[in-house]
Amino acid sequence: MKMQLDENKPIFMQIKEQLEDSIINGTVKPGERVPSTNEFAKHFQINPATAAKGTNELVDEGILVKRRGVGMFVTEEAESILIEKRKQTFYEHYVLPLKDEAAKLKINKDELMEMVNREEKSDEN
Repeated sequence: MKMQLDENKPIFMQIKEQLEDSIINGTVKPGERVPSTNEFAKHFQINPATAAKGTNELVDEGILVKRRGVGMFVTEEAESILIEKRKQTFYEHYVLPLKDEAAKLKINKDELMEMVNREEKSDEN
């Protein structure tokens, strides 16, 4: 699992989000071991407590499970939990603002659906 850090976002959050993305896109499968807190700390040259903050949140959310002395593993329900969480975030950050803007522009539901379903026309010259 390759990860690069963005200096504009807390490191623990980036570790968490990159693990989530890897689970959603299938790079990391249910039952598979993920890097330990110490492995993250060594790889990114960060404090182990920082790495633990991101992975512990995933444990609290039921995405990862800790097996004492063995490591952390992806739960069977991890992908479905993450997809539901992301769908809710998508709704809040994209759909609601879209509907609000459509209402301001007096775009009714049918017109909005027509726009959503419209195929992009490519410039073929």
